Amino acid sequence: MLQPHEGPIAGTHYLPSTPDTCLWGRLPARRHEPVLRIRSGETVTIDTLSHEGILEDQGRDPVAYLKQFDVPADGVLADARDLAASDVAHDYDADGPHVVTGPIAVDGAEPGDVLRVEVLDLLIRAPYGFVSSRHGYGALPGEFPLTPTDTGAGGDVPREYGSVCHFTEVVSSGGRLYGTLPYGDGRAARFPLAPFLGLMGVAVDTDDPVHSVPPGAFGGNLDINELQIGSALYLPVQLPGAGFYAGDPHYAQGDGEVALTALEAPLRATLRLSVVPQAQAGALGVADGPFAETATHWLPVGLHSDLDEAMRRAVRAAVAFLARTQGMPPQTALAYLSAAADFEVSQVVDGVKGIHCLIRKADFPAHV
Repeated sequence: MLQPHEGPIAGTHYLPSTPDTCLWGRLPARRHEPVLRIRSGETVTIDTLSHEGILEDQGRDPVAYLKQFDVPADGVLADARDLAASDVAHDYDADGPHVVTGPIAVDGAEPGDVLRVEVLDLLIRAPYGFVSSRHGYGALPGEFPLTPTDTGAGGDVPREYGSVCHFTEVVSSGGRLYGTLPYGDGRAARFPLAPFLGLMGVAVDTDDPVHSVPPGAFGGNLDINELQIGSALYLPVQLPGAGFYAGDPHYAQGDGEVALTALEAPLRATLRLSVVPQAQAGALGVADGPFAETATHWLPVGLHSDLDEAMRRAVRAAVAFLARTQGMPPQTALAYLSAAADFEVSQVVDGVKGIHCLIRKADFPAHV
């Protein structure tokens, strides 16, 4: 267990998730004051919290909820207990599920600039997590999840639907960490962990409440599983100071996130936040929405409630990126993308769906 204030804290600044430093189910906007101020280029370590185990449909009592999975009280994070027991506003029916830590003001950030978020380190905070389905959501709403009691002789029991949360233990094997999903007769599926933050964004230029689920030009709940250690996310700044925030930590996620959630579990994230002035943002190929990169790939992003339109927007973003940064004619860029790039479904479960493109840096002269 990596409890608050304990263990390695690599950042120049440290931001725990407390009732005073986070929102629950909503994103920072104009009215939210920063909980931390840093200079451009400085690093911050954030203890992010998973919503699984503390939600109202789980009793809003993580100690009692996790006890059914034989997790002792000292195996529950103190910040999860404190948030669940607090008076932090959260409406299960109206708000998103996510615990959102921030906003962080970055000196010098102004609208028109871009905030570069470099992911320097991600440490797991608990040896378990959950993969959840909730009726009406996911890729198959109305079909899944079946409740665990939907069995009977001859399969004649009427179907009922609800929430199913799969407790997922983390195990170590051969120097790697894996998630395990039991499925009867002593068998379990085992898959490698690949931690990332599902939610990173900047404050939204609005006075209206901003739901935490759908992503947008501000970033937010992007659920791009490439945003692991060594990656960077670029976000167009909407308000002075940028108002960066993070949440929705994942230990692993497949493209699509089809059940509704990834392997939801808490992470200690160390990030570097840097302001890219508006005059330089164009050279990076960043336009009017989120853009990401890894050591090996550039990732233009397309977002829309319709998956076909999200794909079209990702293609347009990729064509525009290659035209701006490589001087490639648009028709040549489209041909290249068709022959060599991969378009992956980030997620289909957040209302606003996501497609991200993977463009190999090594395919271009400056990166050979």
